[in-house]
Amino acid sequence: MTDDVEHAGFPPQLLEGYKTFSENRLPRERERFEELAASGQKPKVMLIGCCDSRVSPEVIFDARPGEIFVVRNVANLIPPYEPGDEHQHGTSAALEFAVMGLRVEHIVVMGHALCGGVRAFAENESDPYTRPLSPGDFIGRWIKLIAPAAEAIGPGSHGDESYVERLGMASVENSIANLLTFPCVRTLVERKRLFLHGAYFGVTTGRLRILNPATRQFEPYGPGPDGRFSLMHCG
Repeated sequence: MTDDVEHAGFPPQLLEGYKTFSENRLPRERERFEELAASGQKPKVMLIGCCDSRVSPEVIFDARPGEIFVVRNVANLIPPYEPGDEHQHGTSAALEFAVMGLRVEHIVVMGHALCGGVRAFAENESDPYTRPLSPGDFIGRWIKLIAPAAEAIGPGSHGDESYVERLGMASVENSIANLLTFPCVRTLVERKRLFLHGAYFGVTTGRLRILNPATRQFEPYGPGPDGRFSLMHCG
């Protein structure tokens, strides 16, 4: 690192992080990067997660470069298929690229505990007089996508943490339903060439839960009495 770069105001923690990467991980994975540069990316999994800085899919799933095609937005939301309007659709465009261009085999929608977007929607709905988010700003309009999930589970009370968590999980299910409004997704799912999954990560506990589509429950994935990792079915 030169003084010129440091004095340019570039975040020093990023410079230090890159220094560690270039001295440690890059030498170990140089062949991987060269392979990806030569042949292009061919991930089998697309993951749509929240942009919350505490929830990094590559860290949670210990992924190597090129293994997961990641899209992150506020509250890990997927809008329904709306090709006719004139708005920009970043998440929809990434989805189309992953499905039609990269031919991913799995799409995972991963929510998480302590999600600020889900909490903001819950507080806005339970206490309309405070209105923490204006309906005219970007975030306010974006998180309205959570509304069908809120309708599905019923009203909550202000400050109810269990409601916020239930809403976050219901929102994951709603996003999966929105995925199926995309013709390319529905067709491939029906042909069993594409599989949709829901997941939920506990920021405090580090516990991963996976949606069981049969029971519509998020079941913990972790070590059993024998130490082997498996889904722990809810009774």
